[in-house]
Amino acid sequence: MRLTRYTDYGLRILIYLSLKPDGLSTVPEIAGCYGISEHHLTKIVGELAHLGHIRTVRGRNGGFELIQKPQEINIGRLVRALEDNFDLVECFQASGNTCPLTACCPLGGILGEAMNAFLLVLERYTLADIIVPASPMARALNLGVPSLSP
Repeated sequence: MRLTRYTDYGLRILIYLSLKPDGLSTVPEIAGCYGISEHHLTKIVGELAHLGHIRTVRGRNGGFELIQKPQEINIGRLVRALEDNFDLVECFQASGNTCPLTACCPLGGILGEAMNAFLLVLERYTLADIIVPASPMARALNLGVPSLSP
């Protein structure tokens, strides 16, 4: 089971927004923090807004912010929404399957069961479960959380 960068970056955006105390964030800000492409993030921000997780504000002082509480964002449902393809093997494909074993091979069923188990585990967690404890993650992202050491 492997998630795409799209989903990985979507999770990272939501983690960042959950840890940032106040104010709007921007694509360049988050891209710089993670060292990833602004182009990729722009598309994902649009999708997260479409899904209702963030609010975008246009204009000179625009940006985006989390509008759902972290405990309301289910990781499994988010992964299902962001991933465009769960075809682990060719026989999972609705079209283009050329495997001659599809009709008689149990592997497809076994892998399907494994994929469902993977997603069911993710559905047991929310964004709030990921960001606890928040301060080490916030410090790693330079979000201004004071150091606990003297």
